[in-house]
Amino acid sequence: MADDKKNFALPKKNLLWIAIGFAIMVLGYILLAGGGSKDPSVFSPGIFSVKRLYIAPVVMLLGCGVVVFAIMHRNKKETEK
Repeated sequence: MADDKKNFALPKKNLLWIAIGFAIMVLGYILLAGGGSKDPSVFSPGIFSVKRLYIAPVVMLLGCGVVVFAIMHRNKKETEK
């Protein structure tokens, strides 16, 4: 049973970082949502807000970066063995 934990591809700490990265990406998608008009024939300038054009994509890229970091990161103890 103990050998199964040692042979697992990613340690528990890395899986936690992956979950945090996915949560950050979900936050980015939430920031991206909305801004539309209830009437399709009426233009809504809310679709061009700073939150939707700049902040949300940066947050989503940050979440992707956290996930990539979590997958690639190795502990110093593991590399010494």
